[in-house]
Amino acid sequence: MSNSYYCIPHPPLPLMPMKTLKKTLADLLHQDAALPCVLLAVGMLSGCQLEPTTEYLPLPPPPTATLPPAATSEQRPKLAGIATHKFSIAKDRRIVGRLAVIRTQDGDTLSDIARHFGLGYHEITLANPDIRPWTPKAGQRVLLPLRFILPDAPRKGIVLNLANMRMFYFPPKQPDVMFTYPLGIGREGWNTPLGQTTVVAKKANPAWAPPESIRREHAAKGDPLPAVVPPGPDNPLGKYALSLGFNRYLIHGTNKPYGVGMQVSHGCVRLYPEDIKALFKKTAVGMPVRMVHQPYMTAWVGDRLYLEAHQPLQKWAGQKQRLQKSLLKQLRQAAAEKGVTVDWEKVDRTLQRADGIPTPILAASLDVPELVAKAPEVQHPVHFYGQPVVPELTGSDWAILVADFHNAAMAQQLAAMLTHQGPPIPARKVEKDGTNQVIAGPFKNKKEAELIAHRIRMDFEMDAKPLPPGTAALPQENASTQ
Repeated sequence: MSNSYYCIPHPPLPLMPMKTLKKTLADLLHQDAALPCVLLAVGMLSGCQLEPTTEYLPLPPPPTATLPPAATSEQRPKLAGIATHKFSIAKDRRIVGRLAVIRTQDGDTLSDIARHFGLGYHEITLANPDIRPWTPKAGQRVLLPLRFILPDAPRKGIVLNLANMRMFYFPPKQPDVMFTYPLGIGREGWNTPLGQTTVVAKKANPAWAPPESIRREHAAKGDPLPAVVPPGPDNPLGKYALSLGFNRYLIHGTNKPYGVGMQVSHGCVRLYPEDIKALFKKTAVGMPVRMVHQPYMTAWVGDRLYLEAHQPLQKWAGQKQRLQKSLLKQLRQAAAEKGVTVDWEKVDRTLQRADGIPTPILAASLDVPELVAKAPEVQHPVHFYGQPVVPELTGSDWAILVADFHNAAMAQQLAAMLTHQGPPIPARKVEKDGTNQVIAGPFKNKKEAELIAHRIRMDFEMDAKPLPPGTAALPQENASTQ
């Protein structure tokens, strides 16, 4: 069986039923098939959000689009930092930020890079289609798509553009400042609503009362939920929540931060824990909230016209042709008014890519590869913000055998994804008898190991087995010290 499977992080096709998805996972695990989408959908994103929106499809891998080498005409110093959340804005300016790149090191994941630089999973994987999200090679140039076109909406309070899964916050007493944050939003069938509302309540350390439909889902798979989940690491609302005027809809944190930037919730809006904490402090009850869906946005920078394109969300997929027709009419009018020439082939390529990178579209303007080649490089931090640290596993610890593979890269991928669960499940790849085992741990005692093994079985339908002290295969560097 071929391992050429490709994850579509924002699916243009109908959802795969949970039962079918889990059966696919169980079957493919025994065949060493690639599993990033299945694991993300079934495990990483469960909680308040219980059903997947990603699919696992036997498609050919995406075309290689390696980032071009940096411009070498002069040796430019690396940037110590770059604006990620807070930007200055002028009254007549609709585009902020800049592109940048960072070089990967051993142990990096695109999710860690994304979170550190205020990006969502969808944004960074679309911008870097040739890089494996969970096991990138050291030394690869990762594009940081930190340039954004503001949605066409009043600059007042909170504006959420569902099409690019991004929030724009305009402080009431700072007209020249804007904050932006990546979002996780509602999946197909549980769409985040459009329209205007307000923040009606704020709650720190919220309890979660799961709806009856979600409790039925959990009970059906043998994992019943209580009527109320108290504050703590198992609460999918995280530490802060803003209630909206739309009934039962919230802007909240999450205990699964690596699902930010995906269409995975039951309609609520989730932010990284650090972002909801900052927003919670800034907002007040009564603040206006506007939700829009604008997949195609344009902006002028001097005499340059930029186009930012995204795939319309599934709910509006049937309107794609109409939306693009309206965009082309807008571009013709702008070109006539300014007396400029639009490069229509570049417009078509930008719409086909739909990767969210603002692209200049006038004749003779730079294309994305040229922009990326000129992008400054950001210094690699000692540690990415929120990056999980896997503690040492010793012979005196309880552990879990999650799976074993002939393919070392597959084992490393699964270990990385388990480590990025919420709450995290520390895991590593260990070679033993010619295979590559995924070993989770350490755990304090048998009870904790059994609870985590049960969680893995419920989320992934993988036959995770608790291992008493002294029975787990250890990494070579640890085994040599025992």
